[in-house]
Amino acid sequence: MAYKKPYSPENSRKSDIVPLKDGITALLRAYRLQGKLNEVTVVASWEKIMGKAVALKTQQIYVSNNKLFVRLSSAPLKHELVMAKTKVLANINAEVGEDVIKEVVFL
Repeated sequence: MAYKKPYSPENSRKSDIVPLKDGITALLRAYRLQGKLNEVTVVASWEKIMGKAVALKTQQIYVSNNKLFVRLSSAPLKHELVMAKTKVLANINAEVGEDVIKEVVFL
């Protein structure tokens, strides 16, 4: 009859245990998904970054080739945001924590 070895800490796989955050980061790096995740984060955070008033006037927002395209329903708001484009760009990249967006285009 074969007996099971009792559990002992020295037999455990403690050295293989990785914090979940590190595991997810490694997974995103391995599959090269971090950039896409950051782009989705920018789009999802648009209202938080710009405020509810701007979000209500935003018709469409998407990212393509590190450029954020924003379609607005208000011409005066578009003009205002074009004038403050560098500040908008800085706020977006600050929210994500890295330079994801290189340019903002208001449509």
